[in-house]
Amino acid sequence: MPGPLTLTAAILALAAGTFALRFAGPLLRSRITLPPRAEKLMETSAVVLLAAVVATTALTEGHGPAGIARPAGVAVAGVLAWRKAPFLVVVLAAAATAAGLRVLGVA
Repeated sequence: MPGPLTLTAAILALAAGTFALRFAGPLLRSRITLPPRAEKLMETSAVVLLAAVVATTALTEGHGPAGIARPAGVAVAGVLAWRKAPFLVVVLAAAATAAGLRVLGVA
């Protein structure tokens, strides 16, 4: 097991690297130009990554399927977000949907 000094040094190195990477974006934005196709692909990849995280979280629990209540709650949240409902309404409606289905015995 690494000692406290090694662990602290690793945390500080990771923090410095993260800060440098975040700071480099605005500094290099005006110097580096990407083709429009690459910019479009980067925008699309962010949406695909977010959708993959939502699908994985909504549909699985541990090593198996999550059941019906959680995906139903996520579907309700998705529809309300698409209809531009306030965030609090989206979250409460999703939670209420999942909780209601679980109370009714739908896992």
